[in-house]
Order: sequence, then C-alpha cells, then structure tokens
Amino acid sequence: MRTPQVVVVMGVAGTGKTTIGPLLAARLGVPYAEGDDFHPEANIAKMSAGTPLDDADRGPWLDAIGTWAHDRAGLGGVVSCSALKRAYRDRLRAAAPGVVFVHLAGDRALIEDRMSHRQGHFMPTALLDSQFATLQPLEADEAGVTVDVAGAPEEIAERAVAALREFDPASS
Repeated sequence: MRTPQVVVVMGVAGTGKTTIGPLLAARLGVPYAEGDDFHPEANIAKMSAGTPLDDADRGPWLDAIGTWAHDRAGLGGVVSCSALKRAYRDRLRAAAPGVVFVHLAGDRALIEDRMSHRQGHFMPTALLDSQFATLQPLEADEAGVTVDVAGAPEEIAERAVAALREFDPASS
C-alpha cells in the first residue's frame, strides 16, 4: 500500500477517532492531527452546552481541516474528523483531492458506553443521537473503508491498516 496523501478517520462521537488516529498515523509513518483542535471556540462552547452543531458551524472547521490536508499533499498524514455527511466529505475532498476516509463504525450501545467512560471531552453523551441522525455512511463511489470499532484500540488500528492495504483507489 502506498500511503495516501491524507487519511481522514471519521465517525460519530465515541468511535475512537482520537485514539485510533494516532495509532494509525504511527503505523503509516505520518503525522497525526486532532480534528477537535481545529474547532473554533464557539463550536466547543456550543457542544459543551449540549447543542449540536449545524452546517454553518461546521463550515469553518471543515475548511481548516481541508487546509491542513491540502498542505500535507504528497507528504501524507492522518486527521480525525467526524465527516458525518457526504457534503462534508465532498468539501474535504475539494480542498484536498486524494484524501481517503477510514469510517470507524460500530454498535450504538458500545459507542455510548465508551462515551460515558471518557473524561475531559466536551462532547456529551446526550449528543450521540444527533450524531447518528446526521451520519451518512461512506458511499460506494467514495474513497474509503469502514472499520468495526469492537475490540482493543491496537486491533482496530490493525484492521484499519489492513483495510487500507486492500483498498483500491481506482475503484472509487
């Protein structure tokens, strides 16, 4: 497998993007960027208050991630970003053609349990339903793979690497 320009680790809150992203980046030998770090303070305050973001809120955030991905062209990188809607992923692809998505997906009960045990994160478990309602899984014509989040982080990262190795960008 050649390292894609940029891998975007996507999925609803609680799937492990922040945990799996750095593990995947280490295995691919590229830098990692935490998508939450690209949020404007207003977005963090809104989510912390239990209010879901709307498309207008997400625009500047997606553009900042897209700029990072664009700047990594030819160098590679891994960035976490929920990228829940096709339109969001299209916006990222417009900024950085060639990005590949790793959709972390799993059972809602497992994800809710993981969210309820994490500490120090601004996203409350109460917003999980809005995340699932917004989620549009990867479509057949999108460059990416879906990886189940059951198991230990190291196992999930290994499944992601294996899925990326089998991924044929020409088929998307």
